[in-house]
Amino acid sequence: MTDENATAYRAPAPAAADDARGGIPAHLLDLDGYARTLADVAATGRRLTRDELGRRRALGEQAAEAGLRIRPLISAHLAATREHWPLATGSPDRVLAAVEQAVDAVAEGHERAQRIAVRQEAAARREFVDDLLYGRSDVGRLAARAERFGLRFSSAHAVAVAAGPTAYEEGDTVPRRVEQALIARFGDRTVLVTTKDGLLVCVAPGDQDDALTYFAKQAYAATGGSRVAVGRPQPGVGGVVHSYEEALNALDLAERLGLEGPVLRAADLLVFPVLTRDRQAMTELVHHTLGPLEQARGGARPLLDTLTVYFDAGCVTAEAARRLSLSVRALTYRLARIHQLTGADPADPVHRYTLQTAVIGARLLDWPARPTTP
Repeated sequence: MTDENATAYRAPAPAAADDARGGIPAHLLDLDGYARTLADVAATGRRLTRDELGRRRALGEQAAEAGLRIRPLISAHLAATREHWPLATGSPDRVLAAVEQAVDAVAEGHERAQRIAVRQEAAARREFVDDLLYGRSDVGRLAARAERFGLRFSSAHAVAVAAGPTAYEEGDTVPRRVEQALIARFGDRTVLVTTKDGLLVCVAPGDQDDALTYFAKQAYAATGGSRVAVGRPQPGVGGVVHSYEEALNALDLAERLGLEGPVLRAADLLVFPVLTRDRQAMTELVHHTLGPLEQARGGARPLLDTLTVYFDAGCVTAEAARRLSLSVRALTYRLARIHQLTGADPADPVHRYTLQTAVIGARLLDWPARPTTP
């Protein structure tokens, strides 16, 4: 810069510089260099150089990394422009064009740093969720990372899982809408809303059942009628995995058994894991109890469906006939045929328990579509 240009640059008083910065550290603004640039632009009419723009972008990035918002940063530059306006300038347009370039470069750097930070945060969150729900990370390290996302494993946690008509990923509209609804309702409660394998997932303290219930309500509305399963509260880091697996199993049971209701709780379905724990025993029960139905005309399926509806209707013949669009006489004939083939009478309380357990087992084993071999 020439001596003449140097005389056109007005150095601010220390107090004025502090006011112009708005409390922003001086090294993040480089106002002296900015003022000298304005003076040189006013004298020569040139545009800002690549290096000058690069410095403004770098300052914007540093400010974002320091946690400063863009508004006070731009305000500080505009205030500095007023303070350092060149005394000798032929055209204000030259200076204003340079100011526009500088401010745009600062904003670009700030936004770029924020995008990088968001991507890094999203990646860290995704890694944490994967480790948490797979239970494959060191417990101590996972617990330390959990506090960053609002979870404290000193208490038990429960997990709710929602299956919608499509697969969801982090950042999709539906997960964001559900998460925003929970934040608006519960504020800074320690509730984590995320996605896993296309499902919506909510992790909440075990004593905050209202948060899980509200999640189920919001997920049902946002997905157009999804089914939600809630695992039981479990202690510790491993408890989250256990509750998550319970919720997944509840969804699977609901699909295979045709269970009704938008919200399923693992605590209400504990009988089914008991029934399936000994798969060989269940296979033998289905084979020996219901296998004879395959001798019927049309195979076992029509009579198996008859038993399923009959039991779902509370063993009320008239209601079961209505659900099957049959006459009561036709339904009674089918029940008699089942008795004849299996030797078990659906109307007899003792036989009924065996038949109903076998029917549940058939649904769990997908029989007769998948033949059973004891």
